[in-house]
Amino acid sequence: MRAIHSLIFSALLLGGFAASSIAATEQAAAPRIAVAPQYSTTHVYVAPEDFDRFTDSLIATFGGHKSQQGVFQVTPTPSQTMSQLVFTPVGTLSVFGFKTPIPYPFGIERTGYLVTDMDAAVKSAKAHGADAVVATFPDPIGSDAIIEWPGGVHMQLYWHTQKPQYDPLQTVPENRVYLSPQRADAFVGGFVAFAHGRVVSDERKAPGIEIGRAKESYRRVRLESPFGKLAVMVTDGHLPYPFGREVTGYEVGDLAATLRKAQAAGAAILVQPFVSDKREAAIVQFPGGYIAEIHAAVR
Repeated sequence: MRAIHSLIFSALLLGGFAASSIAATEQAAAPRIAVAPQYSTTHVYVAPEDFDRFTDSLIATFGGHKSQQGVFQVTPTPSQTMSQLVFTPVGTLSVFGFKTPIPYPFGIERTGYLVTDMDAAVKSAKAHGADAVVATFPDPIGSDAIIEWPGGVHMQLYWHTQKPQYDPLQTVPENRVYLSPQRADAFVGGFVAFAHGRVVSDERKAPGIEIGRAKESYRRVRLESPFGKLAVMVTDGHLPYPFGREVTGYEVGDLAATLRKAQAAGAAILVQPFVSDKREAAIVQFPGGYIAEIHAAVR
């Protein structure tokens, strides 16, 4: 019996080593195409009449500055949108206010990731389980593509003919992804290998208060890569509003002070502050409809 147990243990151990070796090999084979977290922008679509009110509220809440606003075509088919970057110490946002109907599938991508080589990035994404739902196309300053990961996670990849120069962030924002148990592992494995990332934690019994279900638990996976941070919430989809609507989580030094600034700038607190996983968090809706999580470390 002891011999059988020993053989089973050895097999499990070898299986674990084999799985780790395969993951490491896949990551080593993927090209390093990420630049830095300050170039990973959250995409926000607002109505043109809400555009300035929204961007002003971000600056009033987090600090920072804006790029010059303009009207451009940023899709491969005809369209016109107001466009502006908002640079804050806690994350960069690309804001769009379309003056024409929005061509499909634009508007469903959550982030834009700057890459060093567009062809290599798209090829690597496909090799790791993603689909290119919008093939590479030129824009006024480079090229873009939209990819879809298992579970329906859409991301833009972009490349500039001249590398932009953004200031480093004070804190790195958290891309927040909600997935089903059936697709979570496929997404995590593929994205980690593609991004040369790592799993920081995989909590199988995370407190349900984090997704609005205080009496229950759920699985939460935290990832980090050269693109930035990413949290995967693995749920059955039975989520009370507004959980699942918040695309990004922003880390600040003082949550209470930040929420006061947000409210003074016209934002509404949708989820009052709560404490979990050594952080105090709240969910806020800014003018124009953008919903975000904001959190601070609990010391």
